[in-house]
Amino acid sequence: MKLYQANSSPNSRRVRIYLAEKGISMPIVPVDLAAKEQFSEPYAEINPRRVVPTLLLDDGTAIGEVPAILRYLEEIHPAPPLLGSTAKAKALVTMWERRVEQEGFASAMEAVRNAVPGLKGRAIAGPHDYEQIPALVERSKARVGNFYADFNARLAEVSFIAGDEFSVADITAIVTVDFATRAVGLAMPEELTALRRWYDDVSARPSMAA
Repeated sequence: MKLYQANSSPNSRRVRIYLAEKGISMPIVPVDLAAKEQFSEPYAEINPRRVVPTLLLDDGTAIGEVPAILRYLEEIHPAPPLLGSTAKAKALVTMWERRVEQEGFASAMEAVRNAVPGLKGRAIAGPHDYEQIPALVERSKARVGNFYADFNARLAEVSFIAGDEFSVADITAIVTVDFATRAVGLAMPEELTALRRWYDDVSARPSMAA
């Protein structure tokens, strides 16, 4: 197996953190997004959507969406479980990660892709071109703010996003916070103490340096 990824890609970082948590080692193939290498014909043959990351299996099968990549890796490397170990836990992890993706990650990404001049004509990642809609930026920022408040309330009740155990929901959430902070300038408000407690705890894990 090998992983095609970019260090600047928040989705790629989700997979790198997962690999570090699991102790999984595999060849890493860098894709230079600044040079638009994802649009090259060799990479398009691997992932026609022209996005990163992509997990390429030994038999040539390409898996190109983060949840699918993590699902595959979890099946072949079940310990420690990061997608839940029981039917209930698996459902809760899936539910909470989807909420993080929809309410936080997608909101931050929408703000960036509709604001950054270098992404003009590329407001949505993938093989097709879409013009930016500047009016979406402020709404996206409001959505990120609501994400912070809502998940602060959640983390006032539990240790981690999906409950008592660290999971992929926490990986997606911390990547979301870091991306929103650095790319959109939307840091966590100081008064959200539960969110900050969780952030400090998760940030201290060695995998976060991946």
